[in-house]
Amino acid sequence: MSQCCIAMRENLGAVCDNWDAGERRNFIAAVVSGALFALGWWLVIDAAARYPSTEEFNHAYHTCGVIASLAMLMVNTVSNGQVRGDMYTDGCIGPYGARVWLFLGLMLSFGSLIAACWILFGGYVIAKSAVQWPGVAIFLQNMFIFFSSIIYKIGRSEDNWS
Repeated sequence: MSQCCIAMRENLGAVCDNWDAGERRNFIAAVVSGALFALGWWLVIDAAARYPSTEEFNHAYHTCGVIASLAMLMVNTVSNGQVRGDMYTDGCIGPYGARVWLFLGLMLSFGSLIAACWILFGGYVIAKSAVQWPGVAIFLQNMFIFFSSIIYKIGRSEDNWS
């Protein structure tokens, strides 16, 4: 067992020296973003499976996650070049339409995160519900989708696209 660890330590320097995260930036951002998105939905599916009755977990609370997912699509369908006006000159609205679309996506994203916080505290913590995991799961889902959206938007490099 110790020989395996020693061999790993000796080879770790070579792996770290050859690692160039700049080439893999889009890949890393996509994997981390996708993992956070999947984890968020996994948590809410777990809460829905664990508490199927409406008294313990009102299934209308899934609306926040759906809106957050749509907001993630809205935020990431507009490239940074379109928002700056570098790439998007044709069309009837131009870069102003891209900015409005990005703004609406961010507003939906923040709104769903605030609504999930309200569901957690208003529906479970303040009401002193016997079961609080569904409220926590809804909040974590929306938080993970929000961070997933931000990582995917900011973490990618668009230099290879032009």
